[in-house]
Amino acid sequence: MILPDGYSDVPDGKIAAVVTHLEMTARRAPRPDPAAGWTLRRVDVSTLDGYRDLYRRVGLEWLWVSRMRMPDAELAAIVQSPLVENYALVHEGRDEGLVEMDFREPGHCEFVSFGVTEKFIGSGAARWLMNRALELAWSRPLTRVWLHTCTFDHPLALAFYQRSGFRPFGRQIEVVD
Repeated sequence: MILPDGYSDVPDGKIAAVVTHLEMTARRAPRPDPAAGWTLRRVDVSTLDGYRDLYRRVGLEWLWVSRMRMPDAELAAIVQSPLVENYALVHEGRDEGLVEMDFREPGHCEFVSFGVTEKFIGSGAARWLMNRALELAWSRPLTRVWLHTCTFDHPLALAFYQRSGFRPFGRQIEVVD
């Protein structure tokens, strides 16, 4: 359904965001890495508590709620798939960023979740993490890497993704509880 021009009512108990979908259809040269002491670690998703903790710490301020509300069996079926990989940006032994990479669609990689904890916003950590994520993604035979952001995300998220080489290809309105 296409919304009319002007205002549209949002039902009680719901919130709405504008979602922008972005894609990269060819490998790009990485942006220069900031000097830092970060490392990348594959997240152990054999139990969901650690995954959900990192997801919450990275996304709480930006209203990342889908994985928090998802029943354990449904979440496990996704994140424990051999075609889904989760990586943490690690600083001084603590997970401070998350990228979830979904390779379940042949030739494609979706960055389902991407972000760093609040104290690392503006530090270059997200650029460092994006460079690692793109290296990992494009090390496979892909034709497309894509992601989405919305008006609940950091105000500079859309510009960050565009500077990283992603181009918008669609917009939607998302309404959630």
